Amino acid sequence: MDITHEFCPGAIGQIIQMHGVHYAEHWGFTSYFEAKVAHQIAKFTQDKQDTDLVLIARDDQGVAASLILDLHDPESDDRGAHLRWFICADRCRGTGMGRKLMSLAVAHAEAHSNGKMWLTTFAGLEPALHLYRSFGFVLHAENEGDVWGTVVNEQEYHRAGNN
Repeated sequence: MDITHEFCPGAIGQIIQMHGVHYAEHWGFTSYFEAKVAHQIAKFTQDKQDTDLVLIARDDQGVAASLILDLHDPESDDRGAHLRWFICADRCRGTGMGRKLMSLAVAHAEAHSNGKMWLTTFAGLEPALHLYRSFGFVLHAENEGDVWGTVVNEQEYHRAGNN
């Protein structure tokens, strides 16, 4: 499996599709969520700066995993780099690919945001939550909400970094 740092042709669409299909099948999310991912990743792609990090794992079937570290998200304030669109296809779950991408992202954050990072997720994604916690992320806030178009216990995790 090859990891690239750029969006190759078709990668954005595959990342959107992976999110849409996975969260519809496993969590009942609707096309609202897929459209939101599409809108947000398109905006990121247009505004991407050199210090932002794009990690795309590819195999012979296309995109197998993605992780984006947005260092310029205007919503970040003092929370540091925003970890976004982290997903692994079923075919690479349990292979260590997620941990490898997280390791690269944390190293990038150490170099560019003093290690400070944040992400939004929701309760119930235990394998992902376990991974986040293993990299020093701590639950900062939790509220029931429907920001993704489906009511879930939305969570925000922060990683303090090297203060």
